Parts: sequence; C-alpha cells; structure tokens
Amino acid sequence: MRIGVLECGGPPEALRPRFDGYGAMVRRLLGPGRDAVVVDVPGGDLSAGAAGCEAFVVTGSAAGVYDDLPWIPELIGFLRQVRGRAKLVGLCFGHQAMAEAFGGAVVKSPKGWGVGLQRYDVLGRAEWMDGAASVHVPALHQDQVVACPPGARVTVANAFTPYAGLDYGDAVSFQFHPEFTAEFAMALIEARRDRYGALAGPAIASYGQPDDCARVGEWIGRFLDAPGAPPDAGEG
Repeated sequence: MRIGVLECGGPPEALRPRFDGYGAMVRRLLGPGRDAVVVDVPGGDLSAGAAGCEAFVVTGSAAGVYDDLPWIPELIGFLRQVRGRAKLVGLCFGHQAMAEAFGGAVVKSPKGWGVGLQRYDVLGRAEWMDGAASVHVPALHQDQVVACPPGARVTVANAFTPYAGLDYGDAVSFQFHPEFTAEFAMALIEARRDRYGALAGPAIASYGQPDDCARVGEWIGRFLDAPGAPPDAGEG
C-alpha cells in the first residue's frame, strides 16, 4: 500500500534545525515497513503527489480550516473526491479538515487551548482498536470539531474535546498528535509559551508521564491494513 502523507504545516522555523517536519513524524509513526511519500499541500503538490496512493494521512497545521488560504478548499475538495476510494486518516488539523469535508463543523473553541499530554476515554471501540479503556496522547489545539459529521461515530473523547476521535468506517481521525515525541511537544510549547500563558508550565510537566503514541500508531496501522478501498485512488 502506498500512503500519501498530506503535509499541511510544520514546526516553527526556530525548531526546524532540531526536529523533523510533520510529514517525517507521521512516516516514523507509521513504521519503517510502510511505503509512504510526503506531499507538500500548501506548496501546491497535492494533485501530482497523490497519484497512485491507496491511503492518505492528513497532518497537523497552524492553519484553521476556516482560514482564507487557497490550498484549504483544494484539500477539502480532494478529501471528498477520494473518500470511499482510499483509506483516510486525519491528525489534529487533518481531523478538523475531514470533519469539515464530510458535513461536520469546526470552530475556534471558546474553551481555549488544549495543550499537553491529555487523557482520552474510549467511548466506541472500533475493530482496529485494542482493549485500552483510555489513552494519553499529546494535544495542541484551540480549534475543535463541534458537530459530528453524519455517519461518523465517536471513538475517544474527554470533557474538553468531546469529538476527539471519529470513525467513518472508511476513514478515521484524531484531534491529538500521536506523531509528536515528548521532546518535540515540550519544545513546541516552550517556543510558543506566550501563546499558552499559565497553561504552558503544567503542559510541559505533563510529559513526565508515559504516553500511548505507539498504541495509537498501532491502531492506525491496523485500520490501514484492514480490507478496504481499491488502489490508485489518487488518480483521476
């Protein structure tokens, strides 16, 4: 299976000498045995880069789905076009983009920022999940899905993020960042400390406990490996 990692953003400039881009982080999460290519979505590579892929992972981004950027409606249209023909996975911004594309709603939440290692309870167990009752995964977002798309069911949630995980059957998405290492997550919070205010210190401290990023990566892998969409979904 050839996987297109739709890279929609990257680390702040100051962190790029020390850390990989979001596409490389997702490739690491998927594991070394995956045939994955990184596609620069804001750079205009979506149509050409997606050709021949049987699945797509949409990464995080500093952008919001409601921002007036030309690549965002292109991405939304692409997701609608390939749904049912390719496996789809969304992470953070990707989670929001998929919800927007498939009939949900996304807003800048008045609750403020969700930042740090967060606990999410499993509400609806899908076949690709295991027996975990909850997971702890990095989060960094203010935008949230506030209306569930038709036909999607909630897989994981907490009080702050009631639509933290969605299962569409032929697509899955998560509001959190299983691709982030603790080192990167802490550096990112530190780099933007003025943005998070009093939340920054506790968020950094939260990374003193173990996370379930590898477990969520296994969930995604099982979803991708399950029988599904035909090949060459990115063509046409």
